Amino acid sequence: MNVTRRALIAGMAAAPLAACAARMEGAPPPPREYVGGVEQFDPALLQIVDPAARPEVLATGYGWAEGPVWVPAGYLLFNDPGNNVMYRYVPGGEVEEFLRPSGLEGTVPPEIREAGANGMAIDSMGRLVFADSGSRNISARDLATMQRTVLVDRYDGKRFNSPNDLTMARSGAIYFTDPPYGFADAEQSPLREVTSNGLYLRRPDGTLLLLDEHRRPNGVALSPDERTLYLALSDEQRPQVLAYPLGADGTPTGPARLFHDMTAWHEKGLPGLPDGIKTDKAGHVFATGPGGVHVLSPDGTLLGLIGTGTAIANCAIGRGEDGGAALYMTAHTMLARIPLRIAV
Repeated sequence: MNVTRRALIAGMAAAPLAACAARMEGAPPPPREYVGGVEQFDPALLQIVDPAARPEVLATGYGWAEGPVWVPAGYLLFNDPGNNVMYRYVPGGEVEEFLRPSGLEGTVPPEIREAGANGMAIDSMGRLVFADSGSRNISARDLATMQRTVLVDRYDGKRFNSPNDLTMARSGAIYFTDPPYGFADAEQSPLREVTSNGLYLRRPDGTLLLLDEHRRPNGVALSPDERTLYLALSDEQRPQVLAYPLGADGTPTGPARLFHDMTAWHEKGLPGLPDGIKTDKAGHVFATGPGGVHVLSPDGTLLGLIGTGTAIANCAIGRGEDGGAALYMTAHTMLARIPLRIAV
C-alpha cells in the first residue's frame, strides 16, 4: 500500500470491531449490509461476476485491512498491519482474532509504521507464508503448531525495508516486494539498510535474486502457467500494473511491459492506487486500484470494476457460504465479499 494513503489513516482507532454483533439465541440474524457495485465494460465480465451483484460487508473497524489469503481448510485469513493483528473469517460465521502480534514481537520502535504481517500465501506444505513488514522478513508459519520459520531477511547482507506482498510458484519459489511503506519515514528511515525498493525472487534452495527496482512496488501475482509475473506499482506518478515474461527457471526473459494503466482512474480522484493482485484459473487478473478491483482478461482488456466506495488494498479468491467462488476484499476499514462465477 502507498505511504500517502497510510498516513491518512494513521490516526484511526487501533482496536477493530466485528461487523456482526453477538446476538441472543433464537434472535433473527441482523440484516446484511451491501456497498458499492459492479461496472461492466465488456460482455466477457458476465462469465466472471454478476454485474447486478454488490459487495457484502462482513466486518468493519480495522485500521487498514490487508493481505487476505484463502486457506484450503475453508477459511480466510487477513491482516491489519498497523495494529499487528491477523484475523480469521469462516464463511457463515464472524470474524475473530487469529494472531496477535502477527509480525514484530515485543516493543515496536517509533521508526516502524507497520509492525504486522501483510501479504500472505499458502505453500505446498500448507504453511502460511507471509511478508512481515515489522520484522522485515519473509516467514512461514505452521498453522497446526503455529511455529514460525524465517525464510529470508536480507539481501547482500543488508536487512530488507518492509516486505509487503508475495506470491508463490508451484516449485516453492517466492516472488515478493520490499518497499519502504512499513517505515515511519520511508526512504529517509534511519533503519534503512538496502538502497533499493526491490522485486525479489527467493528460490526453493534459498538463493535470492533482485529482479527489478521501482519507486513503489507492491502487489505481485503469477499467471496460471507461471510464464507471466504481474507487479502493481502504488506510485502516484506511475499507477500501473506491469507484466514480466518469465522463463522456465522463473526469471524474467525480458523487460516488463505495461499490462494495465490506471492513470486515468487516479486522475479522476477515485480512492486507491494499484496494490494487490490475484489471478484465477482462467488467467483473469483481479487488480486493486483507483475505484476498486479492476477485472482484466489475460490480454489486459478491462472487463469491469468492482467497487466498495473506499480504497481496496487487496483481494483473494475463496469460497462463500454456499460453497461457490467468492472474491474477498480488504477495503480500507472493512472486509467485503462478492460472489464470482468462476472455478476455485
